[in-house]
Amino acid sequence: MKNKENKIPEVSLLKFLKHSANILKNPLPFHHKNFEEKGDTFRLNIGFNKSVIFSRDAGLVEYVLQKNQRNFVKSEIQTKDLVKYVGEGLLTSEGEHWKKQRKLIQPAFHKKQLENLLNSIREAILSEYKRISTGNEIDIFPIFNDLAFQTVVKSLFSSAANQEEINRLQYITEETQKMLVKELRQPYLGWWFKASGKIDEYLELTAEARSILKTMVQERRDSNERHDDLLDMLLEAKYDDGNFMDEKQLIDEILILFTAGHETTSNSLTFTAQLLALNPEWQEKIYKEVAELKVQNLDQMSFVAQCNYTQQVIEESMRLYPPAYFIDRVNLEEDEFEGKYFEPGSNLLFSLHEVHRHPDLWKDPDDFKPERFAEGGRKYSSQYFPFGAGPRKCIGNNFAMFEMIIAVTELVGRYKLIPIQDEIDIKPLITLKPKNAHLKFESRK
Repeated sequence: MKNKENKIPEVSLLKFLKHSANILKNPLPFHHKNFEEKGDTFRLNIGFNKSVIFSRDAGLVEYVLQKNQRNFVKSEIQTKDLVKYVGEGLLTSEGEHWKKQRKLIQPAFHKKQLENLLNSIREAILSEYKRISTGNEIDIFPIFNDLAFQTVVKSLFSSAANQEEINRLQYITEETQKMLVKELRQPYLGWWFKASGKIDEYLELTAEARSILKTMVQERRDSNERHDDLLDMLLEAKYDDGNFMDEKQLIDEILILFTAGHETTSNSLTFTAQLLALNPEWQEKIYKEVAELKVQNLDQMSFVAQCNYTQQVIEESMRLYPPAYFIDRVNLEEDEFEGKYFEPGSNLLFSLHEVHRHPDLWKDPDDFKPERFAEGGRKYSSQYFPFGAGPRKCIGNNFAMFEMIIAVTELVGRYKLIPIQDEIDIKPLITLKPKNAHLKFESRK
């Protein structure tokens, strides 16, 4: 029998309720204090007989996501709460359905396929950079947010989508996420969200987004034209039985790509730009490296592969500010790890923000030191999880890295980034978002 004596330290429901207003704004300081007081794993009581186990134990993260991943599934936050807004795609599905979808979609994200998309990714980025004005203080998040959304749109739909539809899709994607945050942070108001019709209002928005995408997919089918973009690959992908994805599933996967594909990248790029502004010596390293590579007339993929300084900066930025800053899992059967017992159905929430800054794992954990990643991220694979780990590691991790490398090199190649403040503000929602990300740009020309 498992050892049930070794109990996980607890934080009371009273303490949770007492700090609920602060948790709604930013839960990280509250969790940090609990980690410091209780250790790397603690249980937070959030209701009567309702609790969440928080952990920043990198060994436990690895055990749950990789070594014993068969016993752990995603929590209802993703498999139920998020599903109602984005459908049952790769991010939100489980079990056989997930396996089938992953196998079907994986080839679209192979490096060889992504190579075809790099030029349109670069065009989408350069088109957004035209909005940057020099000499003024500007909030860079909206620029990177639109840039990341446009990049997903161009990679999926080439030039088929009109701007009005894209803006509407972006608006809906962002609004439904804000609503979901309210539902998750204020579980005690669940009855009110339903009774007041608030949830129905957002479900109508989701239905509108699905309808826009349906029309766009139909137009592509009717056009009989090839674009070699992600939509073509998804439309042509076949299951083992020779069948294609049905329309509902296709729309689910596209919605997931919009949500997961633009959100995390725009956050990461904003944090990276702020960190570069505060560390001008790294701007210069990137600028010189890019200048040397440009004269070699490389194709886009070879160029991206050799931008070592840029890659180090992005890796370090995602260590300090991981966009997916929490990973959740629930165990199907009872489990035990290093003496800690987990009864079946335990809600586990891993704080990557804490793992990535754990003083036992990182030297000077709060300092920006991209040179840590001079040998790449693999060296830290058991303590560094910006894209998750194991079989459910983000399918778009290469896509995101290529996009971010192109975005950073093009930005630093054109401008010097000047900081406005010496602190980086955060707004933790479903993902870790930047707040007050104001910079000034000076033209290098």
